Amino acid sequence: MTSSDVAVRAEGLVKTFGSTRALDGVDLEIRTGTVLGLLGPNGAGKTTTVRILTTLLKPDSGRAWVAGHDVLTEPQAVRRSIGLSGQYAAVDENLTGYENLWMVARLYGMSRSDASARARQLLSRFRLEEAADRPAKGYSGGMRRRLDLAGALVAEPAVVVLDEPTTGLDPRGRLDTWEVIGELVAEGATVLLTTQYLEEADQLANTILVIDHGKVIASGTADQLKAQAGNERLELVVSDPAELGVTQQILVDVGCSDPVVDERTRKVVVHVEAGPKALIEALRRLDKESIGVLDIGLHRPTLDDVFLALTGHVAEEEPTTEEKTGKGRRGRRGSKEEIPA
Repeated sequence: MTSSDVAVRAEGLVKTFGSTRALDGVDLEIRTGTVLGLLGPNGAGKTTTVRILTTLLKPDSGRAWVAGHDVLTEPQAVRRSIGLSGQYAAVDENLTGYENLWMVARLYGMSRSDASARARQLLSRFRLEEAADRPAKGYSGGMRRRLDLAGALVAEPAVVVLDEPTTGLDPRGRLDTWEVIGELVAEGATVLLTTQYLEEADQLANTILVIDHGKVIASGTADQLKAQAGNERLELVVSDPAELGVTQQILVDVGCSDPVVDERTRKVVVHVEAGPKALIEALRRLDKESIGVLDIGLHRPTLDDVFLALTGHVAEEEPTTEEKTGKGRRGRRGSKEEIPA
């Protein structure tokens, strides 16, 4: 690495599984103290990228550095610099929450007293104090995910890798996880976040990389990517289904695309160039025709729109051969056998 401002860098990563090319020349860079959102559907290559950067998998070609260390020639140094929370919560169900974190701390080389203090500190931070002395097998999915994330932070790593950390969480659990990620970055950590949730990348990431079929197809801030999806959308809902025809004709004149009508919800959507002006003109014409409008609004493109514009499909696909065979899954905390003692 040539700059202390860059915490993670990958150049030309290629990985194949049989006839499947999981990664096809992936480049990425994460500046220190920022969040990079790696966005893509199932099978896009996100987890393969994570496994290479965390030394769990060797690329067929290409190079990568984490916290200044080469993932191929300095794997132990990389592992000492990272915390990993994967797609599946890596907790020992027969141990209590406290014992899980104490064990991880000891594997990182902490003394018994330091391990105990760190475990209690993290249990408090993740609102698991009341469940601290209960076996993890009795935890809810959200509690297990919080415990797993706490385990990834035991050693206060410089780089935190979160592979779809909110998969399966309820809305409260997701918001809690987002808050913790924000705190990590505020404290100076660098975060690599893989996700299928477009709003998650929008909420958390300083920079977003869109990956599809093993290739990076776009990068930039959320605003920059949204600009690639085209114009704003004018959406409205009418009170009377019989008024959909007239409404559609009005929006033909106001918009820059053919209006899309959903008769079931009585919604009409059209893209517009001069957003606020188009909204005002639409309201003027609708009022003139005495159209009853229940709801109307102007919407910027979402990251869903971006993904569809870039790939031609939504952010959900069948898993690749890698995922079907399980080769794309990580082991236990990457795994615990590999955490330096």
